[in-house]
Amino acid sequence: MDWMIYGANGYTGKLVVDEAVKRGLRPVLAGRNAAALQALAAPHGLPVRAFGLDDPHVVAKNLHGMGLVLHCAGPFSATCAPMLEGCLAEGVHYLDITGEIDVFAHCHAQHVRASEKGIVVMPGSGFDVVPTDCLAAMLKRDLPTATSLVLAFEAGGGPSPGTAKTSVEGLGKGGRARIDGVLTRVPLAWKTRSFERDGEQRFAMTIPWGDVYTSFVSTGIPNVEVYMGVPPSTASRLRRLRMLGPLLDTGLVQRWLKRQVEKKVRGPSDSTRGKTGCVVWGEVRDAEGREARRRLRTPNGYEITVTAALGIVARLRDGERPGGGYYTPSKLMGADYVLGLPDVRLD
Repeated sequence: MDWMIYGANGYTGKLVVDEAVKRGLRPVLAGRNAAALQALAAPHGLPVRAFGLDDPHVVAKNLHGMGLVLHCAGPFSATCAPMLEGCLAEGVHYLDITGEIDVFAHCHAQHVRASEKGIVVMPGSGFDVVPTDCLAAMLKRDLPTATSLVLAFEAGGGPSPGTAKTSVEGLGKGGRARIDGVLTRVPLAWKTRSFERDGEQRFAMTIPWGDVYTSFVSTGIPNVEVYMGVPPSTASRLRRLRMLGPLLDTGLVQRWLKRQVEKKVRGPSDSTRGKTGCVVWGEVRDAEGREARRRLRTPNGYEITVTAALGIVARLRDGERPGGGYYTPSKLMGADYVLGLPDVRLD
């Protein structure tokens, strides 16, 4: 099966290309910038397709002959829909590395179309949301009667430019939680609490992470909150920003903030990624007060994005073919998939 990495010249895309080449794979490298793609592809003799996502006919034409796309060009709020339409038109499996709730919802809404085409649609094939989704599925297996789920993570190393831009977009939209099965808007830094790490209590705040959407699909647990470990000052600052919510969502402010990201954010270096990792916590509780808890340790989020995504690519290219439709990571790969990735372990 021929396959494509779109956004191959972006921060995460380059990491995926490097690892794919090490594994002897020969993906087609794609994106908007032909010169950057040629420079990336030339040392490995890889094919290149340069195209934007503005014209659906152009997208479909450039996907012709592909069996799978691993889409790495965010923010996915702008890029997912046109790429997914191209995949549906050409019968191409769609994977991406988003963590954006609305993108998960959009992809899920295409389930019937994907089923009819016999293609897998699976957003969130990286750190967003493979470790957390698999952990949620493990906890549901531990406590089948669970009615509430709490997930949390603490990640080191800093964001890539794409992740930082996605965070900027989220400022004007506030937080999200799932309450009694319903996706619900909540204020920024809606709740705070602590989680134990190496004998210390780590402060965390709620964030609109993708599992607010995907974990309900994976487990059916109707109440979901997701937390991220941050300094307490970060939660205080976000709470002060609540009154500016509508302003933060305006085009003028969004463009200015994203320009600042472009100027200042480069993503973690190789050495930083190698020295930093992540801890992921999960808790479930049922109506009778029964509880179950698990904790994962993983490499840096960008490292696990690469290995998780390429493992899913391998399954779809070489393994037993699942039926078409929308999938979450644990639904496609199984709850224990994350435990087979390099340097991941239950703590």
